[in-house]
Amino acid sequence: MTSTVEAAAPWWARRRAGQRDPGTEGDTLGRPARDRGRVLALLAVLTAGLLVFHRAVPNSVGHLGSLLEAFLPWLGLAVVPLFGLALLRRSVIALVALLLPVAAWTYLFGALIMPAAKPGTYDRQRLVVVQHNVSDENTDPAGTARTLADAEPDLIALQELVPTALPVYKKTLARQYPYHAIRGTVGLWSKHPLTGVRSVDIKPSGIVEEWSRGLRAEVRTPHGVIAAYVAHLPSVRFRASGFATSWRDESARLLGEAIAAEQLESVILLGDLNGTVDDRGLAPLTSQLDVAEGSFAFTFPAAFPVGRIDQVMARSATVSHMRTLPATGSDHLPVSAQLTMD
Repeated sequence: MTSTVEAAAPWWARRRAGQRDPGTEGDTLGRPARDRGRVLALLAVLTAGLLVFHRAVPNSVGHLGSLLEAFLPWLGLAVVPLFGLALLRRSVIALVALLLPVAAWTYLFGALIMPAAKPGTYDRQRLVVVQHNVSDENTDPAGTARTLADAEPDLIALQELVPTALPVYKKTLARQYPYHAIRGTVGLWSKHPLTGVRSVDIKPSGIVEEWSRGLRAEVRTPHGVIAAYVAHLPSVRFRASGFATSWRDESARLLGEAIAAEQLESVILLGDLNGTVDDRGLAPLTSQLDVAEGSFAFTFPAAFPVGRIDQVMARSATVSHMRTLPATGSDHLPVSAQLTMD
């Protein structure tokens, strides 16, 4: 008969003595089933925590918070290897724990994988807009312009307009879009009259060379005047020190201040913001503007898009039916959205 002292001994001591844990089946190392997969379960809980509480990840060291948020939807892929390992280990506790990140991801992004409703018929309360970074290395600006015009939007916003390609965009779009405004390397083409065009200073203090990437125009639509902003925020970089976003964040703050001071109630922002809507670096914008609903619509890089950094946002309007358009000669995909005015 096993003594009380022997029964109370830890599993590894009983293993050494050639005994089994009563009522359990050990693994190849003799550990009981209830002890298997605890590390996997912990990783599952950590994944769920990062999804739900991503704002708690500090940004003070290497902008780790922004880095996580830039790829937040992809964090759900961690469930796949964890699930495989949990099956391999035959760990019930790990399989149960995996329900947490699945639930968290579904709560945050589940609606984006549902079939999108078809856009409604055009009426005077809706605008269709297209946003595209056309790339300063684009060798087919005419083809790019035709692709954008084929979507029949009311407004087309472009970034990285270079002097050699600008005349081509003007000529190709002129018939369908008789109104346009250019400031620096950003431009806006419209079916409706544009007035009050001016540059918007979003240049970070660290940039000393000539740099103009923001404009504001009043679009006189059939249902009222809308302030349209077109912007191209600085790029972010991966460096030894971490995720370099300081210039992008400063530019977003300047743009946010300009929009906050906008006196027209209805505002549309179209731009290459070099950040996803989850990225806290864009908080000066996402905190006061409605963002696109209903689709991931990843735009960059065009060859294998992993995130949407080309954005359409609005105030006093709902942004919906976000979708990407066919690839052009750019390293970004164009994105189209429908705006329903409030």
